[in-house]
Amino acid sequence: MFFKDIIGQSEVKERLIRTAKEGFIPHAQLFCGPEGIGKFPLALAYAQYLNCEDPSENDSCGKCASCVKYNHLAHPDLHFVFPIVKKAAKKKEVCDDYIAEWREFIKKNPYFNLGQWLDNIEAENSQGLIYAKESEEIIRKLSLRIYEAKYKIMIIWLPEKMHESCANKLLKIIEEPTDNTVFLLVSDVPDNIITTIQSRCQRINIHGVSESDIKQSLESEYNITPEDAASVAHLSKGSYLKALETISLNEEHKFFFELFVKMMRASYARNIKEIKTIGNELGGVGRENQKSFLIYAQRMIREYFVSNMSQPEMVYLAQDEANFGTRFAPFVNERNIIGLMNELALAERHIEQNVNAKMVFFDLCLKITMLIKQ
Repeated sequence: MFFKDIIGQSEVKERLIRTAKEGFIPHAQLFCGPEGIGKFPLALAYAQYLNCEDPSENDSCGKCASCVKYNHLAHPDLHFVFPIVKKAAKKKEVCDDYIAEWREFIKKNPYFNLGQWLDNIEAENSQGLIYAKESEEIIRKLSLRIYEAKYKIMIIWLPEKMHESCANKLLKIIEEPTDNTVFLLVSDVPDNIITTIQSRCQRINIHGVSESDIKQSLESEYNITPEDAASVAHLSKGSYLKALETISLNEEHKFFFELFVKMMRASYARNIKEIKTIGNELGGVGRENQKSFLIYAQRMIREYFVSNMSQPEMVYLAQDEANFGTRFAPFVNERNIIGLMNELALAERHIEQNVNAKMVFFDLCLKITMLIKQ
C-alpha cells in the first residue's frame, strides 16, 4: 500500500512520513476515526514505508524486496490481527486460520468495514471477535527475532473487538515490546478499548476525507459527472467507503432502507401483524447486520429531524431517503426525537448482548408506535 493511493488525508500522511524520517516512531500507535475514512490503508502504507529499503521523500519505493512482499501482504515481519468467528468444524480459531481470505479481501479494496469482512468469511449469525487465544499467538510471534526488516509490525484492526482476557494479556507486551516492534491499532470506536491499552498508545485522530478529495477521486476512478460526484461526496460525510457504497447502489442500503420504511409505516399504522413479520425478518439476518441496521435507523431519524430545520446543506440523505422524508420527517420532532434515538440505541445494546432478536425488534416497533404519535 502506497500513501499516494490513499484518498486525501494529506495532513496525516505528512505527519507519519515526518516521524519516520526523524526516527520518532512510538512503539504503540492508535489510529482513531469514523469508519471508511482510510485508517487501515494509512496504517498499512505507514508500515510499508517504515520497512522500505529505499524510500522516497513522500512514499515507499515499491521496488525493493520489502515493498514487493508488502504488496502481497506476505512480509514475514508483518502480522495482522482482526475479528473472526470460530468454526470448530473447519478448525478456524485464530486469525492465521483466515489469513489467506484476509489478504485476498484487502487486495480487492482496502476501504471496508466489519460487516463486509464478516460476509466474506460467511459469519452468518455470529459476531466477529478477537478471541482470548489470539493473545498467545501475538506474544509468540513477537517473541521471535526479526527476519529481515527494520521493524516487526503488528497491525490490529478493530481492537475494540478484543475479548477482555485477550486485551489484558497484551498489556505488558504493548507497554514493553521487544526491540524494534511497532503496534498499529486501527479503531472505529476507540472508547470501547479498555483504558489500560488506550493509555499505552499514542493516539492519532483521523478525520473524514474532504468532499473535494472524494469528488476528485470519484470523477477520475469511476467516470461519473462532476455534479453526481459532488452530490455523492456530500452524502458520504467524509467516508470514502460510504461514497463507494452510494455509487454502487449496494444491496445492503436498499435492504436497510426498505426495512426502515416498512418498520415506520407498520408502527405508525399500529399494524401488529406486520410488526411481527418485520421482527421475524430482522431476526434472521445475523447479529452484525442487525446492529448495522439499527445504526442506519438512528442516522435516518437524526437526518429527518434535521431536515425539518430547512437547512439543506446540513442534510445527508440519498434521493430515495429524501423522497420518503417529505412525508415522514414531520413525525420526527422535538417531542419524540430523544425517545426514538434512545430506544434505537437500547435495541442496539440488546443485540450486542445477544438478547433474542425477534423480541428486541418487536418491542422496538411497539415503542416507536407510541413515540411516533407524539
